[in-house]
Parts: sequence; C-alpha cells; structure tokens
Amino acid sequence: MQGSRRSWMEATSTYNEMVGIRLRSIRKQRGLSLQDVQRLSNGEFKAAVVGAYERGERSLSLPRLHRLALFFQVPITQFLPQEETGEATIAPLPSGGVTIDLNRVEALSGTEADIFDRFLRSIQIMRQDFNGKVLTIRRDDLRLLALLLDEPEEGFKKRLVELGLTTDTI
Repeated sequence: MQGSRRSWMEATSTYNEMVGIRLRSIRKQRGLSLQDVQRLSNGEFKAAVVGAYERGERSLSLPRLHRLALFFQVPITQFLPQEETGEATIAPLPSGGVTIDLNRVEALSGTEADIFDRFLRSIQIMRQDFNGKVLTIRRDDLRLLALLLDEPEEGFKKRLVELGLTTDTI
C-alpha cells in the first residue's frame, strides 16, 4: 500500500513540476518578474507562492489555475503538460510573412477585429507564443487571414499597413 502511495506522490510531484515549468515559461514570455505578477495582480498572486508553483513545490487547484490563465490571458490548457512527441512544435518561418502589432489589434473594433483576434490567438496557442507584443505570421497564415476577411490576397499586406497593424515594408 505504501509503494502505491509513494508512486502517486512522485507522479503528482512530477506533474506539479511540469505545470510549474509551463507557468514560468508563460510568465517569462510576458517579460514579468515574480514581483511584477504580484504587483499587477494587486496581490492576488504572491511572488513567493507563484515561485513555489513554478518549482513544483505546491499544487495548483483548478480554480487557481483558471485565475492564472485569466491573468496571463492564455487558455488554461497552456499550463498543462503536453505529451512528448519528439517532434519540433515550431517550424521555421518561410519568407513572405508579416509581423503584427498585437496591441494595435486590441484597439480595433467590429467584426473584422473579432476575426483578427480569434485568428491570431489561435496561432499563439499553436506556437505557445504569448509574449503579448508582436506576432509574426507566415505567408500561408496571411493568405488564410485575407480569405477569412474577404480581402484580395495581393493587397492584404497593404491593408494591414493601412490599419496600423504592421510596419513591415510591402
């Protein structure tokens, strides 16, 4: 009986460590220190406690994990360990992409803004890229976004410049 309890405790500890690694990665991608998290959350997330989560020393409850996901503006699933496949998760960028200013996207309104937001968030989730400032989208992503917005592909980069979403040259 004690052997199975020990296995369960070891598995829980390993799982907590993997969640902590994801938490630290997301926090660092946002460019935040532990103290920044405490300050920006108005003390909801104490620096010492978040540090303990990151080291796997404390278990996160589901409601607490949900609050962290809201704070970092990422899906809760991004904190959960992924099964190792041995495959690279991020492919190199082909030429023809464009860098989007995510802060400018947030300033947009209307249906077009909703499409931009959902599309770009999906790319962030797939790449696990939550730095929150800019996102480089690939040529094929750009083509798909133009299609979703019912814009001609040829002039879509120009449209992004007009909207102030990119400063990339055309």
